[in-house]
Amino acid sequence: MSNLDRAPALRLGGGLTDVAPRPVYEVFAGKEVLLGESTMVRRLLPNLGRRLVGAWCFVDHYGPDDIASAPGMQVPPHPHIGLQTVSWLLDGEVHHRDSLGSDQLIRPGELGLMTAGHAITHAEQSPVPHPALLHGVQLWVALPSDALTTPAAWQHSAALPVIDARGGTVTVIMGDVDGARSPGHAHSPLVGADVAVQGALRLPLEPGFEHAVLVMSGSVTIDDEAPLGPGAMAYLGCGRPDLRLTSDLGARMLLLGGAPFEEHIVMWWNFVGRSNDDIVAARAEWMDGDRFGDVDGFDGYRLPAPDLPPGRLKPGGATR
Repeated sequence: MSNLDRAPALRLGGGLTDVAPRPVYEVFAGKEVLLGESTMVRRLLPNLGRRLVGAWCFVDHYGPDDIASAPGMQVPPHPHIGLQTVSWLLDGEVHHRDSLGSDQLIRPGELGLMTAGHAITHAEQSPVPHPALLHGVQLWVALPSDALTTPAAWQHSAALPVIDARGGTVTVIMGDVDGARSPGHAHSPLVGADVAVQGALRLPLEPGFEHAVLVMSGSVTIDDEAPLGPGAMAYLGCGRPDLRLTSDLGARMLLLGGAPFEEHIVMWWNFVGRSNDDIVAARAEWMDGDRFGDVDGFDGYRLPAPDLPPGRLKPGGATR
């Protein structure tokens, strides 16, 4: 999924300065952003208060949208470097195609994991015909320095581990939850899970990770805080051995976490790099070169890069 803002803000992140070493509770509301021609998303990360949660550096939540008489998701070919994309659907279908030749329909409960590494191009569309509802999340994971030049890759996993517990179920999208491990290949210690709560559920956490929770549907109470509704994200900090979740009417949420990302990054448009030169070179090669390749079979234009902001981009963050 692309950041379609035509004047994208420079995002500086990483390092340990902003990581809460102990449990906290910070609530963020999503910023509405138009994605492609017809899909409105709620952008939860990055936001003014927080840039990363572990290596998770970008979170868009969209829907549920009635697209029965609409084209649905229409994101033309666009580039990525230095990150992984994680596609997760609650309702609907998304057709993924990329410059590797991958051609995959992603359905609810299936993991679509794309590793950009040095460079990749991909496009995402609702198929024709498509289901009436579209609801899901799109996430990016910043790659560590030793994986920045890794070959691009696409991984589709139709079957993921599901933990049935008193009070709900946990589908492990990335990483490990209570011994159940996702087949998704991660390049840093992290976790991503779809948590369905009906009643009261105690969810084990890795205390060394920082965590956040995004409510995707319903209303949920985290520990003894005020209930959270759809589209809200709570940042929880580090040092939590578990999480108490309560929902009388039922709720679904996304748990994100990981080891604090110590490296400093520059994130601009669809690129994650380490320096101004990384970003400038990637933009130039997308507009003029052949580094990223093409998406075969896509009928339409590819997304042009916005203008770079004035001045030099500097990596952000400072070591605690």
